Amino acid sequence: MALIRWEPFREMEILRRQMDQLFSELTAAERGNSEISASPRTTWVPAVELHDNGSELLLRVEIPGVEAKDLDVQVTQDAVSITGEHRYEKHSQSNTKVHSEFRYGSFTRVVPLPSKVQNQQVKADLKDGILILTLPKLEQEQNKVFKVNLGQSQSATASIEAGNGNTQPNITSQQSVQTG
Repeated sequence: MALIRWEPFREMEILRRQMDQLFSELTAAERGNSEISASPRTTWVPAVELHDNGSELLLRVEIPGVEAKDLDVQVTQDAVSITGEHRYEKHSQSNTKVHSEFRYGSFTRVVPLPSKVQNQQVKADLKDGILILTLPKLEQEQNKVFKVNLGQSQSATASIEAGNGNTQPNITSQQSVQTG
């Protein structure tokens, strides 16, 4: 019986190569470039940016290559749902090989909103692959300023006034400070 020398670093290198091959096959399948992939169309999710401008929300959605006719945008007071499809363009030459990292297929993206919006007054613009939705907030959802008044004595009186001029009942708390 012959002794076989154990080489742990060689075995780790073999494992690393196998993992690299697995990840490259999965990445290629996700992009539709491998025999593993059933079709060149895969699902994807567009990136979004949401800005709060005080009186309105500005939602930007990155959807390059998607035409307006392939989009369905639905807005509720709490969320925006965007459904669409980036269509794969077939070329007439069947024997050419193509390496593509583009993402094709249908997508759905639901974006929850941080405040309620007036969904009947949404403005949309699609330019250079960016969908821009301007979502005006409901009047009661816009930022309100609250003023807090604190008394100078040991008892602190806090009066909270809403920014619209309505005065809420005073809140009084007694605090005693013990010094040692």
